Amino acid sequence: MKIFIDIGHPAHVHYFKNFYRIMSQQGHEFLIIARDKEISQQLLDSYEIPYLSRGKGRKSTFGKLVYLLKANMLLLKNALSFKPDLFLSFSSPYAAQVSSILRKPHIAFDDTEHARLGRMMYRPFTDLVLSPESYKGKLSQKQTLFKGYMELCYLHPNYFKPDPTVLQMLGVEEGERYIVLRFVSWNATHDSGHSGISLENKRVTVKEFSKYGRVFISSEEQLPKELQPYRISIPPDKMHDVLNYATLFFGESATMASESAVLGTPAIYLDNEGRGYTDDLERSYGLVHNFTESPQDQEKAIQKGIDLLQNRNIKLESMANRKRLLEEKIDVTDFLIKKVEEVIKQSASAS
Repeated sequence: MKIFIDIGHPAHVHYFKNFYRIMSQQGHEFLIIARDKEISQQLLDSYEIPYLSRGKGRKSTFGKLVYLLKANMLLLKNALSFKPDLFLSFSSPYAAQVSSILRKPHIAFDDTEHARLGRMMYRPFTDLVLSPESYKGKLSQKQTLFKGYMELCYLHPNYFKPDPTVLQMLGVEEGERYIVLRFVSWNATHDSGHSGISLENKRVTVKEFSKYGRVFISSEEQLPKELQPYRISIPPDKMHDVLNYATLFFGESATMASESAVLGTPAIYLDNEGRGYTDDLERSYGLVHNFTESPQDQEKAIQKGIDLLQNRNIKLESMANRKRLLEEKIDVTDFLIKKVEEVIKQSASAS
């Protein structure tokens, strides 16, 4: 089987890396094309996954349209040479549209309810959409729900084994408390209208949380001078190990909030739109605490962080909730393998 994967974000590398490894060992061939966004290509390099680059995206509406055309041409050219049996992506309009041109099936993951423009661009050309059962809103007839979260593609215990040497990289002792903060750039298509945590509240968060442990900041954008000493400096592929041993996660990234939660680290997530899966992680397991970006909610989120940090047993309680989560959710990579095999069989019988 020949499988074409389009990677548009660092998280997508993690979604497909175990699928790639398992299927490659079974003799299946891959062509992976990756956007040059943040650390996507660094991660692929660190996992020794070969890929072709489709360059950087664009920020303006016109620039995004031009990039769509260029990326489609690049994918089409390489697909014509590779002759894939199936396209796979996380909501990629490029993979979806090129798969339609070549009359090949496209399977897409999607857990982002408010990415409306993106759905318009990929769903009409997609054969199967895979979403967590926590997905909110109107469902497509093409959509299949699974009992899990995207992060269980790679943080399920079947694949993830935490590396304690990351503590030495951070300069913290075993058992020492530390907190991870994450600030995003709000440049994605579905981020229009967001402002995120104010600079003043970022300063307050660092000041207050530092009373309870070391603070490390992961930020997509330049930090002000006074916060620069808190910027985390580790290899990109070690971030999940950092989240695993952290006492608390606080930030604007839904993915990192969910990653922390499935690892047993309590998370505070701020976003006006929210996500079905972070809501579910709060409602079902108490592992994520969701807030909006309003000034009032920012203050409430900071206070919630202080309350959690004042609980000396918070990590043990969160790990117990994680244990229950893993008992109730599935290995999503294994689920994907079965779905791909099913779609290929259906496609072969139809032709």
